[in-house]
Amino acid sequence: MELDLPKDLDEPGLDPARPATIYDVARFAGVSHQTVSRFLRGYEGIRPETRDRVIKALQELDYRPNLAARSLTTGRSHRIGALTHEIDQVGPSKIAQGASLAARQAGYLLDIVTLDMSNREAINEALELIMQHDLAGVLALSSTDEMTQAFEAADFRVPAYVAAETDDARGGHPSELSSVGLPALVGHLAGLGHERVLHIAGPTTYSAARNRVRAYERAAADCGMSSQGVLNGDWSAKSGYDAIMGLSGPITVTAIVAGNDQMALGVILALTERGYRIPDDVSVTGIDDIPEAAYFAPPLTTLRVDFATQGRIAVEQLLARIEHRVLPHSTSLPSSLIVRKSTGPAKR
Repeated sequence: MELDLPKDLDEPGLDPARPATIYDVARFAGVSHQTVSRFLRGYEGIRPETRDRVIKALQELDYRPNLAARSLTTGRSHRIGALTHEIDQVGPSKIAQGASLAARQAGYLLDIVTLDMSNREAINEALELIMQHDLAGVLALSSTDEMTQAFEAADFRVPAYVAAETDDARGGHPSELSSVGLPALVGHLAGLGHERVLHIAGPTTYSAARNRVRAYERAAADCGMSSQGVLNGDWSAKSGYDAIMGLSGPITVTAIVAGNDQMALGVILALTERGYRIPDDVSVTGIDDIPEAAYFAPPLTTLRVDFATQGRIAVEQLLARIEHRVLPHSTSLPSSLIVRKSTGPAKR
């Protein structure tokens, strides 16, 4: 049971010359220091409003746990090795940022190692290298089948969690992006009168790409729309551009759903060069809501994906293993529909 204490508004200001302690954080947040300690250990039974106050206090006071002192006291490391790839891409970058913040708030330091996912030998070498360090655990952030297989076969010798989007075809519970986000996006197009749609998908080696294809096809069928097929790209703007430029004859679809915003950017340029107006002739949508999406010409209708939450959930799952707790596996990938000017009524 958590104990909230009234915040003392007359508490004198903190001495800027010394680092903040959990007692300072507790006073700032108006909670007990036990509540702050439980939050830093990853305890889940804290009320959302209390959790928000503690997070704000940690940020405002720039709280930094003394990892060296804690390690000496507890006799165990507070460093986590994080393995990831394509850190220059929006999704992996945001996931790593969310994981790093969650680890720091829990009193751990996240060491991020970027892998070349096309080189299995390099992956194995990186795994061997990271295991030479004194780690509390390993967080493996995977997007491709090959990386997931390498991680699952690895002997980490410490608690580990492989964070990979589950392939919906294997059963279980589909993510929120598949069950809520894409149906909302496709339903938006149906509401505008679109009946003929096309999907530009990511690489088939990504479970996320396969999940988005299935969710798109299911949503289109549910809305009574006619899918004119799926073209595969590689998440890059160039691949979206090439997919549209490679179509022979006139464009007969009235809407195109791209698997991410970068491919949507390439689609927009290709359609424009082929003489089509957006959204007057063809509506275009993306997924992710990258910072530049609002400044495309025209601004892009897309699904905003909360990658930071995905990173936080991954860290919480790893910490549960480190601290011998059991958490339910989460399939959540929160998303929300962002409507901008790249979509409009279907051309008749």
